[in-house]
Amino acid sequence: MNIKEFDYCLPPELIAQEPLEERSLSRLMVLDKQTGELWHKSFTDIVHYLNKGDCLVLNNTRVIPARLLGQKEDTGAKIEFVLLKRLNGDVWEVILKPGKRARAGSRFVFGDGLLKAEIIEVIEGGNRLVRFEYEGVFEKILDSVGVMPLPPYITKKLEHPERYQTIYSEHRGSAAAPTAGLHFTGELLEEIQNKGIGIAYVTLHIGLGTFRPVKCENILEHKMHSEFYTISQEACDKINASKSLGNRVVAVGTTSCRVLETASGDDGTLFPGTGWTDIFIYPGYKFKAVDSLITNFHLPESTLIMLVSALAGRENTLAAYGKAVELGYRFFSFGDAMLIK
Repeated sequence: MNIKEFDYCLPPELIAQEPLEERSLSRLMVLDKQTGELWHKSFTDIVHYLNKGDCLVLNNTRVIPARLLGQKEDTGAKIEFVLLKRLNGDVWEVILKPGKRARAGSRFVFGDGLLKAEIIEVIEGGNRLVRFEYEGVFEKILDSVGVMPLPPYITKKLEHPERYQTIYSEHRGSAAAPTAGLHFTGELLEEIQNKGIGIAYVTLHIGLGTFRPVKCENILEHKMHSEFYTISQEACDKINASKSLGNRVVAVGTTSCRVLETASGDDGTLFPGTGWTDIFIYPGYKFKAVDSLITNFHLPESTLIMLVSALAGRENTLAAYGKAVELGYRFFSFGDAMLIK
């Protein structure tokens, strides 16, 4: 399967640089995965496409200020860290810029010495394992010295960092937001619940690998990044009950989808658990748990558009994206939404 099969032409002016004033006023494209038929709505109309008894599954991860700007301890040379994932204790995998000369043993300081780091090891792909040193609580120090790590295609400064968090974010650990969830307001979720639609929460801490391009011509040679997830017994019970009655499981975002497909048995039954997932979903994959998906519009040739294509069909997906470009939909993290039903 060739990477070019997932390409499309996107005018750069359609890449949303900032969130809308009101979260739920984005546009919503509805795609029927069986017929390819499209409808163009407002996101507030999502309620009409969810049925009583369905279960909406949301990723309640919270983005941390994972971008650190500091200096090399001995030379004062400027450095940028981006925290990717916590491995254990104070050891993290990070991206460094510039990083070519940052070898094991190199030391760095951030926030006038509030936070220090030493490189333990250079690992595959050029990332580093580092050990942080500090006094106090790491999360509080990170809040004071770190910066929100917006995706590389967003060049405009974010005035209100909380707009890069979902309203239900709870568990800190992501380097990026589960952007399909950014459209929901408290009022909208209340309206959904009042209709008799269940809501379940899972956690997947998103790494920046989600933005990395697929460099293999044959996508089957691509190695997925791994991300830490948790799904509780309570969430499994709620989702399984919905499925047992013949109702739909609607994943909000590709991250929720990846958790559900990782944690499900062959018959679609969900099992509680926690761990790392590197599941790669592309056309030909047989979904076990997920019936429908709410998602944003994704980068050309990305693993995310491949996942969407696996659920909706590649031809349907690319036709929908073509129509979105034609009608001026807003793309990527702060862009508009799509429901695959």
